[in-house]
Amino acid sequence: LQHVKPHGALFNMAVRNRELSDAIARGVAAFDKGLILFGLPGSEILNAGRAAGLRVAAEVFADRAYEPDGSLASRKKPGSVIHDPATVVARAIRMVKDRNVVAIDGSQVPLEADTICVHGDTPGSDDLAAKIRAGLEAAGITVRAIGQQ
Repeated sequence: LQHVKPHGALFNMAVRNRELSDAIARGVAAFDKGLILFGLPGSEILNAGRAAGLRVAAEVFADRAYEPDGSLASRKKPGSVIHDPATVVARAIRMVKDRNVVAIDGSQVPLEADTICVHGDTPGSDDLAAKIRAGLEAAGITVRAIGQQ
């Protein structure tokens, strides 16, 4: 076990809820302070993880739409999930290289990207992950496992 990532609604709730984020971070730290806590860039869970003495990683989603505040757009909104592999790869490169993403309203949201989520239950996710890696490497970005410095 190398990292902990709250899933789904809990992940999204922890973005802005410090009390919930503190509880998650305390639980992770009590289990193993060597674990890496994943969270959305700029989120309360990353702040809580740091405060609990954990290593944290800002996780971005190249296949998801973002709100102007940096949160993920609800899956109920049209266009919230991006299916075109070329668009996903271009977004991943931009997130890492330019440190921003274009939100659903067209604004640019600054962010840090330590890791990129590729949903394993998305059809073709293995191919998409390979395309993202190839795109990042072609853009001169070194890809390595999150546990490596």
